[in-house]
Amino acid sequence: MTVLKLGTRGSPLALVQANMVKDALAAAHDIACEIHIIRTTGDRVQDRALAEIGGKALWTKELDRALLGGEIDIAVHSMKDVETIRPDSIAIAAMLERADVRDRLVGADSLAAIRANGVVGSSSPRRRAQILRARPDVSVVLFRGNIDTRLAKLAAGEADATLLAAAGLVRLGRDDVGVALAVEEMLPAPAQGAVGIECRADDAMTAALLAAIDHHATSRAVRSERAFLAALDATCHSPIGALATIADDVVSLRAELLSEDGGEHVAGDASGPDGEALARDLASALFERAGPAIRAGFAG
Repeated sequence: MTVLKLGTRGSPLALVQANMVKDALAAAHDIACEIHIIRTTGDRVQDRALAEIGGKALWTKELDRALLGGEIDIAVHSMKDVETIRPDSIAIAAMLERADVRDRLVGADSLAAIRANGVVGSSSPRRRAQILRARPDVSVVLFRGNIDTRLAKLAAGEADATLLAAAGLVRLGRDDVGVALAVEEMLPAPAQGAVGIECRADDAMTAALLAAIDHHATSRAVRSERAFLAALDATCHSPIGALATIADDVVSLRAELLSEDGGEHVAGDASGPDGEALARDLASALFERAGPAIRAGFAG
């Protein structure tokens, strides 16, 4: 029997996702996976926003090192935590079927129901900007940590409300927590709800094994969203929402750019057969319409 060494972060959600991949490979092939927990800088540093201490690489660099060093054969990630530009030596070989893409609001029944001048906990520049656009009276404070940590901070009164990804709550059996916000009200982060599996780019055998568990529509949608990010040279500071859907072989992409304080906002959509090409075109069109406060959030 083939045995693959699977690398993952050690959070409860990461382990659930790693086991989802393990089960999918076992169902598709005569393959067993050994799960190796890799502790990342993002797990260790919890008192500062990711953008201040190195961005999304804090979730991936230790897993990348283990993968390229041969300590593991595959790495499992939440795709929204994976940097847009990956090393040439690493390939995103497969994605599992995407879960609920929406955000869930915890602590209030709606954004409008958050108390006047209330406090919302979040570490996401996108969520911060979207909240402030909808509710400029509230203040947003830093909430880092896994789901239980953030819920404990909320219960301790550090904020009136917080936002969590619905996909993570569902995967942890916590889908009764919070109220789902429609994507029309709060466009999700690019790649939200998707689990990706990477291998070494020169490992054709493992890539072929992973291809059998790839959910094509999810991969196509997420690659379109990531192409949108790449076209903008977006960083962890960039407040961006984007969501691609596939129907009848056509990719439909909706996206928005916001200023850090939510005061400025541009949005648009595009459809076509080539999701990555239309993503680049939409990124260019939105950036052309963006004012200085929005453009300040991008490296370019």
